Formats: sequence, structure tokens, C-alpha cells
Amino acid sequence: MKLGIFAVLVIMGVELFSKMASAGTLFVSNERDNTVTVLDSLTFKPLKIIPVGRRPRGIVISPDYREVLVCVGDDDRIDVIDTMTLQVTRQLDSGPDPETLGLSSSGKTVYVANENDSMVTMLDRATGKQLGRIPVGIEPEGIAVNKDESAAVVVSESTSMAHFFDPKSKKVTANVLVDNRPRIAIFSADETSLWVSSEVGGTVSVITVATHQVEHKIGFEVVGLRKEFIQPMGIRFSLDGKYAFVALGRANRIAVINTATYQVERYLLVGQRVWQLILSADGKKLYAVNGLTNDVSVIDVPSLKVERSVSVGRLPWGVALKP
Repeated sequence: MKLGIFAVLVIMGVELFSKMASAGTLFVSNERDNTVTVLDSLTFKPLKIIPVGRRPRGIVISPDYREVLVCVGDDDRIDVIDTMTLQVTRQLDSGPDPETLGLSSSGKTVYVANENDSMVTMLDRATGKQLGRIPVGIEPEGIAVNKDESAAVVVSESTSMAHFFDPKSKKVTANVLVDNRPRIAIFSADETSLWVSSEVGGTVSVITVATHQVEHKIGFEVVGLRKEFIQPMGIRFSLDGKYAFVALGRANRIAVINTATYQVERYLLVGQRVWQLILSADGKKLYAVNGLTNDVSVIDVPSLKVERSVSVGRLPWGVALKP
């Protein structure tokens, strides 16, 4: 049966709307260029290259999607980008050498890992006022904060620990030993477990939050690669919670882990030194930042296929997404 012109136009309109609904804006921090590249996540056309401070790395977006916060480590501050004007509108005094940061679910509190002085700095996002400083292990990096802000975690590279701390009392409540050089910590969707990647150890530790015990340790094997090239970094979960995606650094691959069995089901070949990951709002796309090929790999999640790569700046480090 032939469709009328009106019906065809309706179908085309629905398809276009569907594509537009899944579009978003990617913000990629480029450590060597001192910039943030802004990309349309549907067309992958560059919207703007934003100059920021020296050595931008950790990057997050506020829950209301109005601001992107970027750690600029060599300037000891956080640059704040307005997502409408795509301009840096203000700076926050972060303390020495901020590498990564986290936000409370309300977006009111900023948690900063100060690598050089082994501290976590808490800031009021609106005013920049310092709310407290928490001593942790040597070279703190990845930060995770649970939804009700009753617990937070920072991992320390040189101490090889995940430090649980109470944001209210500003006290460390537990120190959990993981493998060498932990980089990223992320709570599972139900917040019963914490996943920690260890770059030099080559593993991901799964910690039960209630007991602070490492219950599972996930290793990786890639045919033809020496163990020392397998360097777990960024972690993201699929929206349905069935998979964990782990960037494997200089292995140039993303591991796809079954969260029920803790087994690696597949390795996806991406760019060189894959570092950080972000998932689209609809869960259909995974974006991977590749530091040595200066690009972003785009992965189709339902098919687990790498679709394309998109050039950004030099030495891209982190990524945030505005839906």
C-alpha cells in the first residue's frame, strides 16, 4: 500500500524529532591545548572551542545543565562555563592542583581532589565559599558522592586506597585498600557497591558499601597485549545496569563487563589511551575520550559497535554531556 505525502512527512517528522530528542552537547577538556571543545552529539560538528586555564582535566556538568565546571590544575582553580553562552563566566578557588571534582545531586556542593596536598576541598558552588577541607591519601583523584550526600569517596593514587568520608562531619570513615594507582570511583545505580579502577594494578575492585569490603576483583586479558598496557581508567554503567564499561587506557579498548557475573564479555577497540567515558541521556550512545589520538570514539550501546571517531583538541582528558 502506498503512503500519501502527508503520511510520509509525518513519518519523516517523527524520525527527525527522535534524532533531535537524543541530541546533546559534549564538552571535552583538552589538557595540552588549555581548551574545552564543544561538540553537537548528533552531528559531531564543533560548536565552539573555549579557552580555559592551564591543564584542564576533570570536568562535570551541574544537575540543571546550566554550568560546566572544569579543573584547571596548573592555575589552582575551577573555571565555570555557562552552557548557553559557551563562555567562562567565573572561577572558583579550588585549592592546589585540582585534578578531578564531583558534585552533590543538588548541585550545591563541589568536591575537589587536590592532588598536590592530599586533600579534598568542599566548596559552595554558588558563592565559591570554602565549606571544609578533608585530609586523605597521597595524590587524590577520582571522587564519587552518593545521592543523599550521606557518603562520598575519593581514591588516592599513591596510597592505593578508596577513602570513604562523611560530608557532614568532614571525617574519613573508612580506608579500603585496592590495587596500585586507583583512578576512578563510581557508585552502582543502587549505591550498594562502589567500583574502583586501578591503572597500574590493572583491575577493577568492587567494594560493598555497607561493609567497606572488596567483594570482587575484575582482571582483564587482551590477546597480544602485555599486562602493563592494560590500564583501567573511566567507568560507566549502562542505563539498565546490566553492563559496566571500563576504559583500559593504553590497551586502546573498552571492556564490557556483565555486572551480574563480573565477567568481561567483550572488548571494543577505540582510540589510543582511552581515558574517560560518558553515556548519552537515553543510554544508546557511549562516548570515549582518547588522549593520544586526540579524538572521541562513539559507541552504539545496543549493538556494542564502535561507529566513528571525532577529532577534538590535543591530549583530551575528560568529558561532560548536556542532554
